[in-house]
Amino acid sequence: MRILVIEDDTTVVSFVVKGLREAGFSVEHSSNGTDGLFLASQNEFDLIVLDLMLPDINGFEIIRRLREKGITTFIIVLSAKGSVEDRVKGLELGADDYLGKPFSFTELLARVQAGLRRLSQQKEPTVLSIADLEIDLHKRTVNRGDKKIELQPKEFALLEYLMRNAGRVVSKTMIMEHVWDYNFDPQTNVVEARICRLRNKIDKEFSAKLIHTIKGAGYVLKAGE
Repeated sequence: MRILVIEDDTTVVSFVVKGLREAGFSVEHSSNGTDGLFLASQNEFDLIVLDLMLPDINGFEIIRRLREKGITTFIIVLSAKGSVEDRVKGLELGADDYLGKPFSFTELLARVQAGLRRLSQQKEPTVLSIADLEIDLHKRTVNRGDKKIELQPKEFALLEYLMRNAGRVVSKTMIMEHVWDYNFDPQTNVVEARICRLRNKIDKEFSAKLIHTIKGAGYVLKAGE
């Protein structure tokens, strides 16, 4: 599941982005309203965590413009502007939930999960598949053929990223930026190690291998070869 965090407070960003990634979500971040609005308008996200007090374009205006464009992505507002009038204004403009600062990450995560459950009840579950491998993003289940595969949150996020880019080579840097924190040492072998563990669960017991290494370029998930 893809989440966009639009927030300029570096302290909030550090624990929100880190926490969501550790919970298994693919997270992108913007620190200002202009870039946040562009990302939300040009990319498909399952949920947006949005601050109101942003440089240049404020959160209220972002909500208004997104809804005018017909973009219905679930929006959770985070803000120190905690008055009833502000909450009402945000909800009237089209926000789906509102969480005042300061807040606990546990509560934010619960609201994110509740929002995604609500979305799953409104439409068919989002399922990605290639060959006999299937991943249900709402139920957070993985199956290959008749076998149910248990994945850790980071493994699930890695597989989701590979499946969303099926047939396309993704570099180690791309994987680190979308699945882990941007601050990882580029010399670390964390990606290689997690790919190895994922292969053991996804490919080891099957004759047809799906995760392929492209020497000097990265990895690709595809059927055949």
